[in-house]
Amino acid sequence: MLDIRRFRHEPEEVKRALERRGDPEYPAFVDEVQALDEARRKAVGEVDDLKARRNEASKRIGELKRSGGDADALIADMRELGDRIAELDEAIRANEARVEEILLAVPNLPLPEIPDGGAEANRVVSTWGQPPAFPFTPRPHWELGEVLGILDLPRGSKISGSGFPVLRGAGAKLQRALIDWFLDVHTRERGYVELRVPYMVTSQTLTGTGQLPKFADESYQAERDELWLIPTAEVPVTNLHRDELLTADELPLRYTAYSPCFRREAGAAGKDTRGLLRVHQFDKVELVRYERPDRSREALEELTRDAETLLERLGLHYRRVLLAAGDLGFSSAMTYDLEAWAPGVEKWLEVSSCSVFTDYQARRANLRFRPAQGEKPEFVHTLNGSALALPRVMAALLETYQEADGSVSVPEVLRSRVGLDRMSASA
Repeated sequence: MLDIRRFRHEPEEVKRALERRGDPEYPAFVDEVQALDEARRKAVGEVDDLKARRNEASKRIGELKRSGGDADALIADMRELGDRIAELDEAIRANEARVEEILLAVPNLPLPEIPDGGAEANRVVSTWGQPPAFPFTPRPHWELGEVLGILDLPRGSKISGSGFPVLRGAGAKLQRALIDWFLDVHTRERGYVELRVPYMVTSQTLTGTGQLPKFADESYQAERDELWLIPTAEVPVTNLHRDELLTADELPLRYTAYSPCFRREAGAAGKDTRGLLRVHQFDKVELVRYERPDRSREALEELTRDAETLLERLGLHYRRVLLAAGDLGFSSAMTYDLEAWAPGVEKWLEVSSCSVFTDYQARRANLRFRPAQGEKPEFVHTLNGSALALPRVMAALLETYQEADGSVSVPEVLRSRVGLDRMSASA
């Protein structure tokens, strides 16, 4: 969440930054928070004055009783004063609850360097490789998967409904090999610590990363146990050090984790829903970093390169896209999307989203560090990125490495793990 002091001291700057997100509701929150904050401080001041009067009156009542004087009138006044204090305390609690509600509903502020506008203003920063050329018309991955017997959409739908594909044989093995290889690269070459995390979390945990309360309707919940299925490993990993005070020497912290991901909104808008393009459950390897504030922007470039390296070694044509302010995720201050070219569907597919959240998540999850002995604690800056999300990587791989006969070559970096050079209908 945002620091309430920014609403007090920089309201116009906050408004302008929120206006860049394109939702008129967000800037309006600034005025409401200011009014509530002013009313709260006024009420707290009045309560303090009344409590001081009550303390003085209590002393006076004691003196009167000891001297045999009449304290009834003063006692009656104190009852009225006590009622007023209780009334103000209740108003203060209601005020604070509303401010908390608003702060949880206000998104992060976009960094100044990102472009204005919505998705149409997203900017392609760089492109790697060339689109594959075929002497035949390339097929979409769902056709290839059916021919190869590695993708079973009908049975997945029978079991769980649409958006829950089944991978079979070499397809399941290819996905397992990708996950294993991603984790090996991140841990052995990039210095990330691998975690195995719970796939169900509390409401507090989802609130810490910004999924709640904003995206409650898009999440799967086990209401009986008051737990939620995670939409990404970012959620448990970012909350790993919640309410802890780290030392400067512990930073940066760099974690990687594989998890299944569960998202109800997968079929939103009824577009790109065929095959593996939009699913409710999918596998992903995530990167999460805790950084000092002065390094977070540089760390975003490093984290994005960690994801790009995988795409390059897989030989996938991809591009890096800088998201405009109006297309940013709720908690993000700046995001790069990595999109791989899928020649069968002739589309760029988002396979990674790499973001810096500044101190937005850290304030929600109380993630702090002490810069030096004796110095005041500060909030860390958090980052995360998909490295990589499996369904669309699988789609791009199948379509990029397909042959005219419907077989699919296995990328060289994966062959020893998969145990195949090529997937074919007879394999």
